[in-house]
Amino acid sequence: MQAISNTFRQALTSSHRMAVQVDAYYNGELTYANLPVVDGSVTLDRGSKVRRSLALTVGDLSLLPWDATDPLASYGQELVVRRGIALATGTEWVRLGTFRIDEPSGDVHSGPVTLTGKSAEVAIQDDRLMEPTSSLGYFTCIEVITFLLQGTIPGAVVVNATSDLRDPLCPVATWNAQADKWDAVTQVARAMNAEISCDSLNRFVVVDAPNPLVNPVVWDIAEGEGGTLMSAARAMTRSAVYNAVVVSGENTASDANPVSAVAYDDDPTSPTRWGGPFGRVPRFYSSALLTSEASCLAAAESMLFDATAPNIQVSISAAPNPALEPGDCIRARYAGRRQLFIAQSLTIPLTATGSSSITLRGGKEEPE
Repeated sequence: MQAISNTFRQALTSSHRMAVQVDAYYNGELTYANLPVVDGSVTLDRGSKVRRSLALTVGDLSLLPWDATDPLASYGQELVVRRGIALATGTEWVRLGTFRIDEPSGDVHSGPVTLTGKSAEVAIQDDRLMEPTSSLGYFTCIEVITFLLQGTIPGAVVVNATSDLRDPLCPVATWNAQADKWDAVTQVARAMNAEISCDSLNRFVVVDAPNPLVNPVVWDIAEGEGGTLMSAARAMTRSAVYNAVVVSGENTASDANPVSAVAYDDDPTSPTRWGGPFGRVPRFYSSALLTSEASCLAAAESMLFDATAPNIQVSISAAPNPALEPGDCIRARYAGRRQLFIAQSLTIPLTATGSSSITLRGGKEEPE
């Protein structure tokens, strides 16, 4: 969760006056401050290749773009979006992201202007490799990630926010022409047993995979007086639940032998234990960046937690907290239960009347 003051945190659970500001930029220069927002929302999704997406409605018809350099045109124009609370000491803002404008449109006579936008991962995906590319000359995983990102966005900021600031040596990797560069970036992050996305400050941040039993609870969503929960629905499926992870690696560029390792759910109390009533459901992953059995096993064990997490999705409607991020550990108190979840996705409205839609994944009873 983004840093907010205690005053902001307390205001979220009571009546307050929200504020929204959306500013337009082109080539780094401010072109229109404080767009007249009629409606909109920001969606953050840990399961998407683009972490942040924007849907926006603007009431001023004169902002419908006609020329390539207009503030809301789709030739590299960006929007910086903030949501805040008007406090006695002034407005405290939470930044929701920087979004490249993709699809502005509107009726030329009556408007309004609607548009969509995405965070900076989309620029990396668009810039497919035009020739075979090697990481030769770049030694650690962070160096390789930085090389790939800055080839598209000069000056792109990469933040290593893993718990132990690990930055292992990266085997020499090669990618074919036409390969998706963002897939290459996420592959290197996976070799670190980590994940990467664009944050609200437009930085590329490498973090540990979240674990609700280890990560601190950052937000409490509860029903009843003083709580922020409005409604909740629960669904369970065995789809995308596995009880073994098989990881293999073969890297001809490093002249390394093929390697592999398997991590099993061998907890005798687990409902998904290997060989139990759940059955045998392996997941497979292969990467040229894994060149030893030890690195394969570490990757398999890292992926096993997410693979065995119960595919129990709790979809809730709650008072918006713009500081929440996908991957945050959230405590939900509802229906007489007290459970810990990972925030998988959430939508933050840009109007005062909307509620926040949050999808929580996993669900572990909180230990006493």
